Amino acid sequence: MHGPASSGWLLVALCAATGVYCLLRMRSSVEEQRSAAGGEALMGFGMAAMAVPAAVFTPPVWVWPGYAVVFGAAGLRALWAARSGRHHLHHLVGAAAMVYMAVVMAGSPAHAHAHGTAGTPVLTGALLLYFTGYVLLTGVRLIPVVAVAGGGPGAPPVPAPGAGPVAGGGAAAGWGDRPELARACRLSMAIGMLAMLLPL
Repeated sequence: MHGPASSGWLLVALCAATGVYCLLRMRSSVEEQRSAAGGEALMGFGMAAMAVPAAVFTPPVWVWPGYAVVFGAAGLRALWAARSGRHHLHHLVGAAAMVYMAVVMAGSPAHAHAHGTAGTPVLTGALLLYFTGYVLLTGVRLIPVVAVAGGGPGAPPVPAPGAGPVAGGGAAAGWGDRPELARACRLSMAIGMLAMLLPL
């Protein structure tokens, strides 16, 4: 997890910013946003703390079992929540990845924290494959889709649903309730997870 200081600090900034945004999403009036945002904020801040360069701070040995317990509980919560929505399965995989990295860090000698060389290749490979697929799929879903009104060439474009005022004269959802921002938040965390898994 702990690589060069400059990339480590960039990862800390990305994950912490994502965690802050997820905290703001917890104030949403949309129940779906609130239910997912708390777990995502925990994931963002947990990843930020785990990414702090080892040259700056090497946590005591008891931190890693603590991580495993906290993210194990988050994984159980995601498993329970998956009954109501499949997207919670992604949270389950993320929590499992955090538990895995914490176990690897707990089992590594002190000098291995700088290199992260104690992971199980098959499990690391499976997680890398999952998060790479997630990043690619989510990135494609974030590309704006423009429908053409009337369907003919030269017709004025119509924004995709959710890109402007709601039909019927209502106002658009608040910036914290926009699904594409939540998707971008999850994409950022998946990229951060890839960066943390690669050195294992």
